[in-house]
This record gives sequence, C-alpha cells and structure tokens, in this order.
Amino acid sequence: MAKTAFVTGGARGIGRACALALAESGFDIALVDLREKEMATTATEIEGRGVRTLTFQADVSDFARAHAIASEIIAAWGRLDVLLNNAGAPSPKPILEISEAEFDRAIAVNLKSCFNYCHAAAPIMLGQNTGGRIISISSINALSGGVTSAVSKHAYAAAKAGILGLTRALAKELGPKVAVNAICPGIIATDLLRDLIGEREAQLTSGIAMGRLGKPEDVASIVRYLAVDAHMFMTGQHFVVDGFQWSC
Repeated sequence: MAKTAFVTGGARGIGRACALALAESGFDIALVDLREKEMATTATEIEGRGVRTLTFQADVSDFARAHAIASEIIAAWGRLDVLLNNAGAPSPKPILEISEAEFDRAIAVNLKSCFNYCHAAAPIMLGQNTGGRIISISSINALSGGVTSAVSKHAYAAAKAGILGLTRALAKELGPKVAVNAICPGIIATDLLRDLIGEREAQLTSGIAMGRLGKPEDVASIVRYLAVDAHMFMTGQHFVVDGFQWSC
C-alpha cells in the first residue's frame, strides 16, 4: 500500500513544490487550500507522477473542518504517513497599525492551523504500526523577529515562533512513534513573495551568502528528507533553509 502525505496550502509556492517532491517519492497526496483552481492544476501535476490525489477546499483555521478532512483521507486511503503544515499568510502591518482582528487572523492562519491539523493527524499516526511524520513550515522570522524591512512583522513572527514551541512539545508527546520537526525558510521566491517585495529583490539578495533568493524546491528537498529517510533519529528540531541570510 502506498504511503500518503497531507499538505496544507498545497496549491502553489512552497506547498506545491513539496507536494510534487513527495509525489516523486511515491506518496499519494492530499491537498488542502482555498485556491480551488490552482489546487486542481497542482493535483494534475501530481497525478502526472503516477500517484493518487485528493483535494479539499478549506480555511485551515477551521478546527472541525481539519478533522473532517482527515477522516475523509482515512476513509479513502486507510492511512496517513506524513502531515506537512505549510499553509500560512503574510502579516505586514506594524504594531501601531494592526487591528486586533488582523492579529487574531494572523495567529489563526499561521499557528492555530498547525494545531488543528496536528490534532486531527496525531491519533491516526499513533494508531498505525508505522507511526508517522509531522513537518511544519515556520520561518527565520521566528528566530530573528524579522528585520525592519521584513515583509511580515510581529504577528507573523509570533505565530511562526509558536510553531517551533508546538514542534518541540509535540515531539515529546508523540514520540517515539511520530517524529515532529519544523523548517525555517528564509526569503523564498514564490509568486506571493515577489508581489510583496516588488523592486527590492536585489537589495534582499545582497544580504544572502549564497547570492540568490531561495526557491520552493530548496525547501522541498528538506521536506522530502524528513518525510522519506528511513533512519530518522531527529525530532523536535528546526532546520534553517535561508542561504545564510545575515542582513536584509
């Protein structure tokens, strides 16, 4: 029986690249996203790798919907091996401009969504002889707080830092059957990011040791390693994928 992976925010960008990388490793892929048309396109690309897909249009901040989707995956495929919490949204407003509702939304989409899907996936993985892997996409902003010019500020940084705490705690709660790790990408050249940074790409690149912005595939390679490698003795860890970004 093929292994299965569930990717939130899988329609485009980092989520799409990770879903394709896992499909190339033989995983059947379930996607959740709000962008139905883009998700359908990604699903077609995944199926072109010879595996099955399921797609679910949903707001990842909805706790009940997360559980309903997990139940549908089990009903269809009977197992869940990998959960990738990738869904997120920028939050560019500084503290003097952001509203309470905007802050709450940033936390709901970027942090609570991870709790929602971990809560839904954990009992499934613990009930399997093979256990499972949970991987969550955090950010280098979780470590640095973001510099003054960061496209997302305190609300985003707080949510992404929360993912690291959640990762460490769940690694203890769910071990040894489930490995739980996080990835902290730097500046990754997705369509969304390019819209946010505008003409600042050269300025941002100048503060990166490897001399370029990251690609979604740079993150996908680490996701595939954490999901696939049979000799896994890492849990509760975060992996920085930023080309060594020292100033931006």
